[in-house]
Amino acid sequence: MKKLNLYITKQIIIGFLLVSFSLMSIIWLSQSLRFLDMIASDGISVSVFVKLTSLLMPRIFSILAPISLFAAVLFVYNRMLADQELVVMKSAGISPWQLAQPAIWVGILLMFFNIWVMNYGTPKAEIAFKNLQWKVRNNVSHLMLREGEFTNLQKDKNLTIFVTSHEDDDTVSGILINDERNPEKRSTITAEKGVIVTTASGPRIILVNGTHQELTKNNGRFSSVNFERYSVDFGLKGTQSRKKDSARTHSFSELITALDNQSLSPQDQKKWFVEGNKRITSPILAVLYSLLACCGILISNFNRRGQTKTIAIALSSVVLIQAIDLISGNIASKHLYLLPLMYANTLLPLIFCIVVLLNQNILSVFKPKSGEANA
Repeated sequence: MKKLNLYITKQIIIGFLLVSFSLMSIIWLSQSLRFLDMIASDGISVSVFVKLTSLLMPRIFSILAPISLFAAVLFVYNRMLADQELVVMKSAGISPWQLAQPAIWVGILLMFFNIWVMNYGTPKAEIAFKNLQWKVRNNVSHLMLREGEFTNLQKDKNLTIFVTSHEDDDTVSGILINDERNPEKRSTITAEKGVIVTTASGPRIILVNGTHQELTKNNGRFSSVNFERYSVDFGLKGTQSRKKDSARTHSFSELITALDNQSLSPQDQKKWFVEGNKRITSPILAVLYSLLACCGILISNFNRRGQTKTIAIALSSVVLIQAIDLISGNIASKHLYLLPLMYANTLLPLIFCIVVLLNQNILSVFKPKSGEANA
């Protein structure tokens, strides 16, 4: 029995990893489309773009992981049933509950991992995402001015800046600026050093010890002026204030005690409290969905026509539970007295699946109709 459990567990884990990787890749690509304009308009590097989009993955993983496990368990047991491996195991006296134990243990492991992701990984990733997003929009020196490269800060490429090096304190050296924003004049500015400052009207660069050369296009007049200090406006939007932290960025203890936090508005208190309860119910979905997949396959008899009915019922159950979970969370954020609906949506199907696996005769809907050929 030990070797059998290891065999099934290995198949489930491999299937879960493949399904998770596929779904996460698709979601990552779809989410990346939202940030493609940052490469074109803000000029961020590909590495920053990848990091920005990857920080969304922990939250998405916590949602997709139970669904991926359901698909993996359903596939593994359905393949074993089609190959009549389950028929042989049942004939040997192995009960559905014993056959479901590998899926249950994988679900429990995923449940604990999801607890860690939701209470540590997701808050850290959300905070890092918000900080990086703010830097992309406001911190020009580190994300837009790359060493040894010409950077266009205007969409029509009429303001180009070159820096030899820049430091962590926003200071830059070896600066060359070509400014053609004025249609009547063309300016070229060189400076030994400079510093990027952020103002209410937008980021600026303060230049030190340089030369300002200007060419008037109408009459060809050329002028050159040395300066000790000069300021250049990048022509970008003003600094955006950081958005208020969402409930996902906070710890479980802060969320579950939100109703006593007087610094929050009544609506935010409810949202935070519901988010704290979601961190209790959402990880349980991994165990629940694995049990639903087991119920859909293990308590039904082998049918040469396939297991379309049982798979459809199991899949519909997952869709229904997932929909109720989303709806109940939104409703509970406005009406806290409906919060028990979140727990009922998770715990009642969980108990039902356990009872069915322990006593398969309690459920007759999975039994084949008369006239169907059974093994």
